[in-house]
Amino acid sequence: MLTMASSRRWSRSAGSQLRYLWALLRRFKVTFLMLAAVQLGGSLTFFLGYARAGRPVSFPKAMGATYFLMMGQPSLELPDTWAMTAVTALIPVLGIAVVADGLVRFGYLFFAKHRNDKEWIAVQAASLKDHVVLCGAGRVGYRVLEQLLKLDVDVVVLERNENAPFVQAVRSLGVPLLVDDGRARDSLDVVNIKGAQAIVCATDDDLANLNIALDARRLNPEIRVVMRLFDEDLLAKVRDAFVVEALSTSALAAPAFAAAALDPSIHTSFDLDGELTVVAELKVGASLAGLSAARLRDEHGATLLKIARGGKPFATAPSSAVLMEGDSALLQAPLESYRRLARSKSASAAG
Repeated sequence: MLTMASSRRWSRSAGSQLRYLWALLRRFKVTFLMLAAVQLGGSLTFFLGYARAGRPVSFPKAMGATYFLMMGQPSLELPDTWAMTAVTALIPVLGIAVVADGLVRFGYLFFAKHRNDKEWIAVQAASLKDHVVLCGAGRVGYRVLEQLLKLDVDVVVLERNENAPFVQAVRSLGVPLLVDDGRARDSLDVVNIKGAQAIVCATDDDLANLNIALDARRLNPEIRVVMRLFDEDLLAKVRDAFVVEALSTSALAAPAFAAAALDPSIHTSFDLDGELTVVAELKVGASLAGLSAARLRDEHGATLLKIARGGKPFATAPSSAVLMEGDSALLQAPLESYRRLARSKSASAAG
């Protein structure tokens, strides 16, 4: 029996396949339209021409005759008229030319798939909607990609260096990856920037990230832009001037390093409105036992995220949860609030 998660994955996969098929049909729409025109035009010509020559045939038979004639296999006896002779000679030429054109284009696309050429990436990207364009397949870009895939988001990666360390890793995940400079004129069109919901500029070049972000916003004014910047002064100016989410990896990493140096129980930390907030694990002592999740929040400014009891693994804590001595509590709180709780627990244990 399918679980809800697997059902969603199956539904998403089926939808992706249908969108991909539609993208292929659109790519060969001219070929299909030309085949339809030759088939319909030839059928009408045979139907009317044979009737005028006094040898009427049904329309389905005229359609069959046209189809086989396009393949160079006549199936009807030819009336002795110049017009019908000309049509009979012309249809195989048109049919073979259209089919040959389609085969050549399909063959090119087939080999482009195995070479991961721009044409193949364009077909894949055209089948996506509300995807995320990720620029940069370095360490940061690859970590971002992993998180997006965990969130079940479609991603197209744009990387200018074929030999970048994570290029093959990205391809092994089945993610479309275009090797091109994001600042090139048509690269954002190839990755279907107009159909994307967001773009993440995570290269190690501030100016390249800014350039790509501005081009993306020009092509898709509604797109959400997130960019990585090293220059702190440039970051503040870009964030205010262009209404984008500009992030500094060093600024994001600094709180985590600093908090980890203070206390090994701190899992992660981040700056929230100028205040260092931590996610930390706390062993509940007698002084904290009996506190509810609501009191913990109201009196200590800490949010109870998960709780482990009796040697069991962490589980999401309900709003009605009450701490018991010996519990392990995973909390989110300002650093000073967490320190007060930790000191309270230590004082209780010492007493």
